[in-house]
Amino acid sequence: MVTNLLNRRNLIRQAGLGFLTLATAYSVPFAQAVPLPSITAYRNPGCGCCENWVAHLQAAGFQVTMHDDPDLDARRTAAGVPADIAGCHTAYMDEYVIEGHVPAEDILRFLNEKSHARGLAVAGMPMGSPGMETDGAPQKYDVMLFMADRSFRVYASH
Repeated sequence: MVTNLLNRRNLIRQAGLGFLTLATAYSVPFAQAVPLPSITAYRNPGCGCCENWVAHLQAAGFQVTMHDDPDLDARRTAAGVPADIAGCHTAYMDEYVIEGHVPAEDILRFLNEKSHARGLAVAGMPMGSPGMETDGAPQKYDVMLFMADRSFRVYASH
């Protein structure tokens, strides 16, 4: 009887350890389990807030390179970014375009969805968006999802 009790306890302990191992293995977030695409971004020469946005993305696990482009408007137009939602910088990530100070969390969600959209954009340079942090109260802003035909809609609000 004592032997059966010990065997039962051992079985329960091993089952518990097995469950804990499985739970740990499946708790790794998708973004960390799958390699993220690299991002190549272009900014007006010398823009410092763009460097801050790059640091925000790198902290989330993205590989980002930034280049100066004295004709950013032409690049933005060629990328299909609607003029109404133009941001501070234009970035390419595989077949997608990321315009302006888009938060990493929205880019990760967008990648997970495997969208047929052209990309995401944050218009202007809202205070409090990634790269535009301030000691004051952050501005409310929207992340826009835009299509190849230049139509767009709100994707996320911050």
